[in-house]
Amino acid sequence: MFITFEGPEGSGKTTQIRALGEYLSERGRDVLITREPGGTGIGDQIRAVLHDVRNTAMLPNTEILLYSASRAQIVGEVIRPALARGQVVLCDRYADSTMAYQGYGHGLDREALRQITRFATGGLAPDLTLYLDIAVEAGLQRKLRAFQAGESELNRMDRKELAFHQRVRQGYLEMAAAEPSRWVVIDASLPIEEVQRAIRRRVEVVLNPSRAF
Repeated sequence: MFITFEGPEGSGKTTQIRALGEYLSERGRDVLITREPGGTGIGDQIRAVLHDVRNTAMLPNTEILLYSASRAQIVGEVIRPALARGQVVLCDRYADSTMAYQGYGHGLDREALRQITRFATGGLAPDLTLYLDIAVEAGLQRKLRAFQAGESELNRMDRKELAFHQRVRQGYLEMAAAEPSRWVVIDASLPIEEVQRAIRRRVEVVLNPSRAF
């Protein structure tokens, strides 16, 4: 089972994916948690370039190619082998981030992005995508507080203008509405425990379809 977490900045993906991983492991599931960009030695090097605040001259089409290079590596090196072993793979961001950030945020041609993504992933799509939704301003404030507390980075993408992040969120909502069989929208402004309960309920339905919840 391949489950991805998506959301705008400050939506709490990292906190929630860790909690879900612990929950599933306690119940006997073999779980692998990974992230994008990164998740491999090569991917982490690419992540450093993408997130470096000094790289203000980076073009949107450079971004998509770098993100896709990191994605190709993690799919081939980590995700596909884990799925072949029967593991539940939880990934903090995946290809939908490309559509949201580079497609809707930057306005790049979405069909071109789909073709690049298919090439990078070999067509591997998530079984379930959990979208943690939060108002852009609230999410960015969360991210800033975490950065000031030394708990998180404030990378090059975080520092984009407000209108960019609003387009990203709108893109996510449109994608979720267009594919409701895969996407689940969860209100990330709720308390952490409530968000986690909502996530667990949905994941249990997917992992145990014969049981009633």
